[in-house]
Amino acid sequence: MLCLHRDHLETLLAAVDLGTFDAAARALAITPSAVSQRIKAMEQLVGRVLVQRTTPIVPTADGAVVLRHARQVRLLDEETARSLGAGGGADAGGIPSIPLAVNADSLGTWFLDALALVRADTEVVFDLHREDQDRTAELLRAGTVMAAVTAEAEPVQGCSSVLLGIDRYRAVASPDFVTRYLDGADTERRMLQRLDRVPLVDYDHDDDLQQGFLRRVVGHAPRAPRHFVPTSADFARAVTLGFGWGLLPEAQCLDALAQGALVELTPGRRADVALWWQRWNLASPLLDRVTDAVRSTAASRLHPGR
Repeated sequence: MLCLHRDHLETLLAAVDLGTFDAAARALAITPSAVSQRIKAMEQLVGRVLVQRTTPIVPTADGAVVLRHARQVRLLDEETARSLGAGGGADAGGIPSIPLAVNADSLGTWFLDALALVRADTEVVFDLHREDQDRTAELLRAGTVMAAVTAEAEPVQGCSSVLLGIDRYRAVASPDFVTRYLDGADTERRMLQRLDRVPLVDYDHDDDLQQGFLRRVVGHAPRAPRHFVPTSADFARAVTLGFGWGLLPEAQCLDALAQGALVELTPGRRADVALWWQRWNLASPLLDRVTDAVRSTAASRLHPGR
C-alpha cells in the first residue's frame, strides 16, 4: 500500500502554493535542498514526476492527484483535531483554510454572502481563486481547490456536481451611449446590427460572453472595438459610465434599469449562464457546511435551473 509521509505532502503543498522551492523552504523553516529532496523522495515512491520545476512550480497530472490527496489529508486532520476538542485557534494547529474557485460575477454579487453564512457559526478562512466559470473546473482537476462554481456540468473525477441555478445577463448601456451610438436603432434587428460595430466592454481577452451573445444573434463575431475591464464591479461601472455596452448579471443592473441609469438594448434576448457547484467527494463536515450555504444562497439569488 502506498504510504506518503505527512511532511512530504506538506512540502508539496507549500512548493505548489508558493511557487518556488525557496519560498516553500522559508515557510517550512527548512533548506531549499530539503524541499527538493522531499519531493524527489515522493516521486521515487510513486514512480511518477509530480511537479514541473518551472517558475512558478506547476504540478503534473500525477502531481495534481497527490496534491488533492495532500489537501484532503490536511483538512481531515484539522477537522479531527477540532472534533476532539483541540480546535478553536492557533493552539490547535490553526484555523482550517478552504480553497475555492469562483467566477468574478458570482464573487461580486452573491458568493460572499454564502461564505458569510459559514463564517457566522464556523471558524474557517477561505482562499478564493477568481477565474472564468468556463475554467474554474480546471482548478479542481489540478488539485488547487476543493470546490468550484463552474459552468461545467460533468463532474471532475473525484467530485460531485449539482446545478446551482441560472445567472441571467441583460445587454445594457448608458442613456448617453445609446444617444451617441445607437440613435435610430428602433427595432431589435437594427439594434443588433449596430451592436456589431459599436464599442463594447469585455472582462478580459478570454471573455466570450458579449462576443458569444452576438455570434448567436448575428451569426459572426463582433467587429467592434473592445474595452477590457478585469473586475466585476469596475466592469459594471464602465458600462454605466458609457465606455461601451455589455452584458450584466441582473443583480448588477436591475436597480439601474429601474432608475434609468441603464437602458436594456435587447429586451427579447438575454444570456443565461447555468452555474454548477462541484466539490470533492470527501466526508467533510466543513465542506458540507460550505456546500449547504452556497446552494441555499444560490437558490435565493439565481433563476431556477431548467
